[in-house]
Amino acid sequence: MKALVSGLILLCIHTGAAALDGQASLRWSDRPDPQSASEPLAVTYAPPPELNAQSVLVFDRLSGQPLLAKNATLQTPIASITKLMTAMLVVDADQPLDERITITSADRDTLKGTGSRLAIGSSYTRGQLLHLALIASDNRAAHALGRTYPGGIERFVSTMNRTARALEMHDTVYVEPTGLSSGNRSTAQDLAKLVDFAYQNFPEIRNISTTGHYTLGTQRVVVKKKRKKARVLYRPVAFNNTNRLTRMDDWVIGLSKTGFTNEAGHCLVMQAQIAERDVIIVLLDATGTNRRAGDAARIKDWLESMGTSRSADNRHTAASRT
Repeated sequence: MKALVSGLILLCIHTGAAALDGQASLRWSDRPDPQSASEPLAVTYAPPPELNAQSVLVFDRLSGQPLLAKNATLQTPIASITKLMTAMLVVDADQPLDERITITSADRDTLKGTGSRLAIGSSYTRGQLLHLALIASDNRAAHALGRTYPGGIERFVSTMNRTARALEMHDTVYVEPTGLSSGNRSTAQDLAKLVDFAYQNFPEIRNISTTGHYTLGTQRVVVKKKRKKARVLYRPVAFNNTNRLTRMDDWVIGLSKTGFTNEAGHCLVMQAQIAERDVIIVLLDATGTNRRAGDAARIKDWLESMGTSRSADNRHTAASRT
């Protein structure tokens, strides 16, 4: 059993939050300042881009410093970014990924009334549901994973919150595993910690969340149309990653998750390699899918405009605020 999350929680309980330094806490002030060893270079940086998202954080993992921040400590609903924590707990529990799970009426979305291509009564392996939760952001898949966690959904949500506290995500709260509830709330700063921890410790999540396409193979599909008799068809069932950047050749993404509800707006978290930098990007509450992707593209252009001289020497500037 991996027990990474369980061990992290126990460490927090027995030794206090200070023991987490160097694991995944992203304590900006505690990271060593590479400039202290030598005189800084005189480098002219491009002005930070204008971004649509209401909360933004671009974090340099190597230097341990934020490069750009906008309302990074503002608590807001996070929609399906929730599923990143859900996936972490599922993988950490080490339950068999080939075990089949039946979708039940309990997995139906009664909060927003969203649909799903996973029919009530159909069954999928835990591994398939994990792929669908991360790639297609399927709500029934995420709820079924939480429902079948050891101890059930209540223990699952409790563990989500305990893990957030262990990661020093002080402004984060979870009430269910899908993100449909606006009660699931966090900040860009907290989510950067979550992305960093998941990227460091869960290669399965890295691999799944950056897959551009996923297929269940040929499946039995019931097609219903108004005033017509339902038909049963057998056809391939395929899904695209909700983050279209994972399918673009000019992006090198190591972990990704999107989210959307009316309350949360369009959200995106990811780890990426840009201009020889290892960065975490958090975008919360953008007004549209295109603007979310546009913000990411503007951040990429901005980092690339800095050139490679800074990253080669591992120097950084203070966070820009837009």
